[in-house]
Amino acid sequence: MDSDFEKQRISGVFSQKIMSSIGTGTTARKTETLAYYFVQENDSGDIEAQGLGPNNELFGGKQTLSREELLGKFLPEPQRSLEYAKLRLAQQQAVQKAVARGDKFLKQGAHYSAEYEYNKALAIEEENVRANFGIGLCYIARGENDKAHEVFERLVKLEAAFSEEHKHLFNEFGIRLRMAGMYDEALLYYARALTLAPDDENLHYNMARAAFGKGEAGPTAQHLAECLRLNTNHSEALQFLAYLGRRSGGGPPE
Repeated sequence: MDSDFEKQRISGVFSQKIMSSIGTGTTARKTETLAYYFVQENDSGDIEAQGLGPNNELFGGKQTLSREELLGKFLPEPQRSLEYAKLRLAQQQAVQKAVARGDKFLKQGAHYSAEYEYNKALAIEEENVRANFGIGLCYIARGENDKAHEVFERLVKLEAAFSEEHKHLFNEFGIRLRMAGMYDEALLYYARALTLAPDDENLHYNMARAAFGKGEAGPTAQHLAECLRLNTNHSEALQFLAYLGRRSGGGPPE
């Protein structure tokens, strides 16, 4: 490999020779086959390889390689990389169309139709953030909290779910968890987000609301205080604080 290749972020199909033996004794013979992998270098610089089937479908778990291991034991496959890129483009377009249809049905309140479209997207790309959020909102709207919990467990593992790009969906999902009485999930969900954005006052406000719904006065006060420390003019937090000061029963306005 030349030095220019070694400086580039790696992404494409690579092959590896696999030697195996057939037969025993004097009839034993060695055979050589090629195994194909999709290899990609992520933002952290880790190089991950995952097996490719005959139709360029991904299978098996990912293995992490050093750059030296990759360049020493694997060979790039430019033609198959091109074929895989075309396949991925077609898949991404199919995912985008399914998610767009799901979003449309979700807004119309057609939750079963929305779920169908989101599932089509997830069958192609199981970590698609928008599809996971969408199907989770469908389950919450239908009161299927067990299924919503499964989606929650997937989402908290996806760092991309808490990115600025998905902030609107992220906020809506957290609020829906709380309003569905899934307070533990809401608190864990926001706690995960705090690890990525510790100075976000809105996260502390939402955690205060979830803790209040769970009946935990101490954490409610702590998160509310932290919210106002970060933003002394946070209007919702000030209203909530005023409510707590005069509360004689009931709950804060939604």
